[in-house]
Amino acid sequence: MTRLRLFLVAGEPSGDRLGAALMAGFRSIGAECEFGGVGGPAMQAEGLQSIFPFSDLSVMGFAEVVPKLPRLLARLGETARAVGSFKPHALVTIDSPDFCLRVAAKAKNANPDLLAIQYVAPTVWAWRPWRASKLARIFDHVLAVYPFEPGFLRRYNVDSTFVGHPATEIHAPSQERVEDLKHELAIEEGEPVAAILPGSRKSEVARLGPVFGNALGLAVREIPGIRPIVPAALPVAELVEDVVEAWPVRATVLDPRHHGAELAETRKMSALASASAAIAASGTVSIELAAVATPMVIAYDMNWLTRQAIAALLNVESVCLVNLAAETKAIPECLGRNCRPDVIAREFVRLFQDPLIRDRQLRACEAALKRLGAGEDPPGERAARVIVNLIP
Repeated sequence: MTRLRLFLVAGEPSGDRLGAALMAGFRSIGAECEFGGVGGPAMQAEGLQSIFPFSDLSVMGFAEVVPKLPRLLARLGETARAVGSFKPHALVTIDSPDFCLRVAAKAKNANPDLLAIQYVAPTVWAWRPWRASKLARIFDHVLAVYPFEPGFLRRYNVDSTFVGHPATEIHAPSQERVEDLKHELAIEEGEPVAAILPGSRKSEVARLGPVFGNALGLAVREIPGIRPIVPAALPVAELVEDVVEAWPVRATVLDPRHHGAELAETRKMSALASASAAIAASGTVSIELAAVATPMVIAYDMNWLTRQAIAALLNVESVCLVNLAAETKAIPECLGRNCRPDVIAREFVRLFQDPLIRDRQLRACEAALKRLGAGEDPPGERAARVIVNLIP
């Protein structure tokens, strides 16, 4: 087999993990590859030398982007030029659609014969569906992580393959790992544990962190003795510590800076598995919580201007990935104006007090994982096979 040159671009922690699994997938199917591009610690552990820190791309929202625009534009141009210099068999951009579409467009403009593949379809089925037509102009193929996406994309002449959701690879940590973490944190048998996950972007943590902390302050009135654990994402670990310090409830932050990527991920998943319930920002973490059978409340808010713009364009009632995949409303979503401490606390307390609500959530989690490809070949391998077959 010809040695493949692949340029990968990931701009946030979830994309970094996807990229690392994809790189491992190429190895597992026997493909020899040389990688270039942009990625974080997980992809770097697989051998990628990132051309700049991928945390430079970790920003979300119209209002949040504006102050970072000059740097983002500089990184955009730098990445597109690097694609041309690397001369890859394929450009694979991973998630981060706003940045990735622009990189691919610039790279394709310089080299129209470049094979461009997007891993994780932009949520065109949820909002701004006209972006699907743009996908068809820029990308030769889209690797989808939701089973309903290829059918939707075909309406816009976008070639796409469902390769499974990465969270289906997550296995609940062993009981020994969970007990080790509890012992380390001095959590006694029977103490209620809460996993609190305010996001992986600075804008998310700054906005959601204080709200989640105040929700905990209300919840402890009903659930005395609760032990909150906050597994911080690497790019925002310092900010998470600062935000949590101001909470009315004492919480333990799991700082990934003190551990390697693999151990940090194991500690995070052990924290999620040890929790009786979780409060989490909307995103991939809902699937991670589903994988370890931890009930949750999903909450999210944005800058007012960003919220108004998205609300006007949104085509779906739900943003929780478990609800979307399982076609249910079992997971409570406290969004926008409802992303308030009192609303979040009320839903959170119910998870401790009502077994029927917990059971309904867990059944939805199981259904979501099955529809996302649990029990099939790993998504990284499936994606790697598709890419290899696309390369002439």
